[in-house]
Amino acid sequence: MKTIAASYADAIADIQDGATLMVGGFGLVGIPENLIAALVEKGVKDLTIISNNCGVDDFGLGLLLRNKQIRTIIASYVGENKEFERQALSGEITVKLIPQGTLAEKIRAGGAGIPAFYTPAGVGTPIADKRETRVFGGKEYLLEESLTADFSLILAAKADRMGNLVYNKTAMNFNPIMAAAGNITIAEAEEIVETGTLSPGTIQTPGIYVQRLIAGRQTKRVEKRTVRA
Repeated sequence: MKTIAASYADAIADIQDGATLMVGGFGLVGIPENLIAALVEKGVKDLTIISNNCGVDDFGLGLLLRNKQIRTIIASYVGENKEFERQALSGEITVKLIPQGTLAEKIRAGGAGIPAFYTPAGVGTPIADKRETRVFGGKEYLLEESLTADFSLILAAKADRMGNLVYNKTAMNFNPIMAAAGNITIAEAEEIVETGTLSPGTIQTPGIYVQRLIAGRQTKRVEKRTVRA
C-alpha cells in the first residue's frame, strides 16, 4: 500500500527550497492544481520547474510564478501566461525552451534510465550552437540529455491503494512519463479506490512509479472559453 497523505500540506512536506519538480499538465488540463496550491501556501522558493508550460497568470503554476517562487523553468512554450513572458524578458527567471517532442522524450528517457539520445529537432538552429551532433544514415542529429526530477507532481482520474493510476482522456498528457522520471512521485487523484477495483488493462501508470497519493477534487477551469455572439 502507498502512503495516502492526510492533507496537501503533508503530501508536499518534504519539498524544500531549490528542489527540481516535474509538474504534469498541458495548459490547465491535467495539472495537479491542489498540490501546486499547497506549494504556494508553503512558500518554498528557488524551484526549478519542468513542465510543458506555466499555466495562466492566476492559476496553476502561474501562482508560483507570481509569488517569485520559481528560479528556472524548463518548458516548451510560454503559453497564455503574461507574467511568465514578463519575467523571462526581464531576466528575473531563467527559461530554457525546448521543442515539445524533445521535451517529452527527455522526460521519457529519464524515466527509462536512458541518459541521452540523438534527435534531428534543432539541428541547424541556434539550439544546436556549440553542442554535440552526429551523422547517422547521412542525416545530422543533435545530442540531448534526459531529464529527471527530485519530485514529480501529477494528476490522475483514479488511483488504487497500490498507486496504480488511470488518467482521463487528454488529461493524461505529460503525467505518465513524469510519473516515471521523478525520484519521488506524488499523485493527486480525483478518486482513490480499493486495490483490485481497477481492471489491469486500464492501468496507465503502474504503482511502482508512485510513492505517495492524495485524493483531491478539481475545479476543471477552462483556459479559453469560446461562445457564440
